[in-house]
Amino acid sequence: MIHEVDEGLRLLLVDAGLEESGVDLVFDAPTRDWSARRNAPTVSVFLYGIREDATRRRSGTTDEYDAEGVVTGRRTPPRWFELTYLLTAWTNRPQDEHRLLSEVLRCLIHTDVLPARMLTGSLAELGMTVEMEAASAGSGDRPSTVDVWSALGGELKAAIDLRVWAPLAGELTPAGPPVTEGLLVRTAPGRAGESPEPGRRLRYDGASEVRGEGFAAERERQLPPGQRLRYDGASEAGGLPPGRRRRGGPAR
Repeated sequence: MIHEVDEGLRLLLVDAGLEESGVDLVFDAPTRDWSARRNAPTVSVFLYGIREDATRRRSGTTDEYDAEGVVTGRRTPPRWFELTYLLTAWTNRPQDEHRLLSEVLRCLIHTDVLPARMLTGSLAELGMTVEMEAASAGSGDRPSTVDVWSALGGELKAAIDLRVWAPLAGELTPAGPPVTEGLLVRTAPGRAGESPEPGRRLRYDGASEVRGEGFAAERERQLPPGQRLRYDGASEAGGLPPGRRRRGGPAR
């Protein structure tokens, strides 16, 4: 995801016409040694901070479907991260650096969301907005620009602080195919000296369709051949339903 945000920012600055004017766009850290090797007008887009935006964290999963509408997997929600960049301009004269930095600032402050045509890879697949904010007021939980320059070992220089909020795609767990075959059911064990009857497997054709009440639907009770229901005193209150057997007694 980070490299895709880098590419989006590069395309945004290219669209502003910086490369056409002979300016190099790099993502190198602007250290003292790096600045000594530079020999052309350059804009450095240096990433120095990555932290999660916990306020956007969500739980649960969403289903992934194939072309036939069958669930193929379940994905966790994306997690959002704030990427912080330091943009600096490098030329032989401070006036030229300020002019170049002004062009970069003009491009960034007119863009609150990276255009969809500049999103690639997972950012394009997710279809979510990638927000950005340039030269905003600093917050107490972020390192100051002075601290960043101190860590880089260079001298303090005019720079634009840029923050980008981008989603990192969740993990995908594959799901098995839908169940279309039931359990193997045997009506009774085989008698002594006889092989048991072959089992019967229930099949569910069109398992995705709900018909009636499924297994809860009422079914006609079938008794074995030769067995007859007896209704002794069936008209009396408290009689047992047909086919019900008293414990230790015959069927009633």
